[in-house]
Amino acid sequence: MIMGIMLVSLTLLISRIVAPRKPNPEKLLSYECGEDPTGNSWIQFNSRFYVIALVFLLFDVELVFIFPWATIFSQEVLINADPRWGWLTLTEMFIFVGILILGLVYVWRKGDLEWVRPNIKIPDAGTNIPMTLYDKINEEQYKIRPFSMESNLTVPVTDVKPTMEAPKSTFKPTFRKPKV
Repeated sequence: MIMGIMLVSLTLLISRIVAPRKPNPEKLLSYECGEDPTGNSWIQFNSRFYVIALVFLLFDVELVFIFPWATIFSQEVLINADPRWGWLTLTEMFIFVGILILGLVYVWRKGDLEWVRPNIKIPDAGTNIPMTLYDKINEEQYKIRPFSMESNLTVPVTDVKPTMEAPKSTFKPTFRKPKV
């Protein structure tokens, strides 16, 4: 245990001494799959990514059980002691791998391994206006006039005095501190 702690400490110390330290904004960014992090980190995230990661971990961890099986199955001493031992372990592993394949087929059929595809949703405003009218408006070509600071008003502006005074508002907003 002491040798392990010393080895790790020594390795970290050597890397601290030898490694160059030239931080810049690009090096200090968090790295996420080659994408530059932008915006807020509190965004909606599709849960299918988690499902795919969990399925990968499940099958990755299950492979850990295959390695000891292969080690024991390859020992000729055990197989020569009782020939049924080899057939038992082989059958056991086929059952194990079969259950894993059934799980994979189940997840695949359920659609959890499919990449997220956007669903086209047509908005419904709850009006009786037909969609063809919206399509007609969207297909029209509009003339864009260049911007000019000069006034192109054809109607002369006249001084018009209001005949009545606007009534004073009786509403006075009050601000209260929220209760915590």
